[in-house]
Amino acid sequence: MSFASEFRSFIAKGNVIDLAVGIIIGGAFTGIVNSLVNDLIMPVVGAVIGGIDFSDYFVPLASGVTATTLAAAREQGAVFAYGSFVTVILNFLILAWIIFLMVKAVNRIRLAEEKKPAEETPAPPPADVQLLTEIRDLLKTR
Repeated sequence: MSFASEFRSFIAKGNVIDLAVGIIIGGAFTGIVNSLVNDLIMPVVGAVIGGIDFSDYFVPLASGVTATTLAAAREQGAVFAYGSFVTVILNFLILAWIIFLMVKAVNRIRLAEEKKPAEETPAPPPADVQLLTEIRDLLKTR
């Protein structure tokens, strides 16, 4: 088997295509989730905790760092930017909670669909009608 045909066989498998579609949809979904977290949830969290912004919390590691914002402090020297880490962790926890709620809702919908009674199948005909049908079918084949 040549390299080209082996590669075509690999690409044509359903798992590779499914993975590619999942990555593309995941990339698009990332924008939605980031907007949800940054534009809707984080402002509420900020209002609840008093407008505290963790992103500018840092400890200077180099002498001469006198800035009050992280960006300016980084220009002056090395800093231990723990506030950015706290912000990322908080964003992750909020994101994980949102995804958990979404999965929980989807599972609830699936469970409701599974509990729906299946369409009723018609009752089998009585034995005498079934026997007459078999006799008719046998006579047709003669």
